[in-house]
Amino acid sequence: MRETEKIWMNGDLVAWDDARIHVGTHGLHYGSGVFEGIRAYETPNGTAVFRLTDHLKRLENSAKLLGMLLPFSVDDLRAASHELIAVNGLPECYLRPIAFFGYGELGVSAIGNPVDVVIMSWPWGAYLGEEGLKKGIRAKISSWQRIGPNVIPHVAKATGVYLNSMLAVTEANRAGYEEAILLTAEGYVADGSGENVFVVKDGVIYTPDLSTSILPGITRDTVIQIAQDLGYRVIEKSLIRSDLYLADEAFMCGTAAEVTPLREVDDVELGVGTVTLELQAAYLDTVRGRSERWAQWREYAERTPAEA
Repeated sequence: MRETEKIWMNGDLVAWDDARIHVGTHGLHYGSGVFEGIRAYETPNGTAVFRLTDHLKRLENSAKLLGMLLPFSVDDLRAASHELIAVNGLPECYLRPIAFFGYGELGVSAIGNPVDVVIMSWPWGAYLGEEGLKKGIRAKISSWQRIGPNVIPHVAKATGVYLNSMLAVTEANRAGYEEAILLTAEGYVADGSGENVFVVKDGVIYTPDLSTSILPGITRDTVIQIAQDLGYRVIEKSLIRSDLYLADEAFMCGTAAEVTPLREVDDVELGVGTVTLELQAAYLDTVRGRSERWAQWREYAERTPAEA
């Protein structure tokens, strides 16, 4: 992670090294927090944050599912995001808003603890590597199951949920793969450690539905809409691991991963297909302002870095 000048913390801009919390913070001990990953891209018309409002609304909804009342509105956090982009002088960056139960009581219950809200920003390239975007990545079916919908609210992008993801991707990395794919307790394909999964078969695009305990990804929603607009049929349904092995193509998507081909799953070679590359190109052209077809998703920074 490359350090930047400022971090927005509970309404104030503080120096990167001064953005600290107490070791007795509830969220540190119990994973009682929610977060978002958002990308801002440099475009011909200035810095554009991709679906910023949608991300912040999901943050608010995630907090509600944890019984957490955010002390800042979506509009407050939108303005803070623009302010942070400007003051750090980053025409292109990754934004990480996070809210967590702070320092107070240290029982399991978070009732009575304050809610801290922080936004970080820093430069971040291709999450799974530039080579992965072009030539695809290798993924492994994890031995760790995706958490069930009645274990933790999977619709919430909650910090504690990602221990599940960390275990899965660490296992995959140690075995020589770039990513993991988790299955549900029933054996259905869920998602990657930080990405949603799609397969292409006979020209039809399939992706697991929300009943498989997946996060309702904003990039997932973007890809579905783009694919449908390009004339593809997209079906949300339960998939089994054999659907991955027998797919004509497969790919993962997420804010960090963007649209990354899955060239291999459990050593079954899939290659990189034309549908995947078409969707990847449409997505990248959209976020980078090279296409106006889905321009409504770009939210341009209210102040440029030069105006900070």
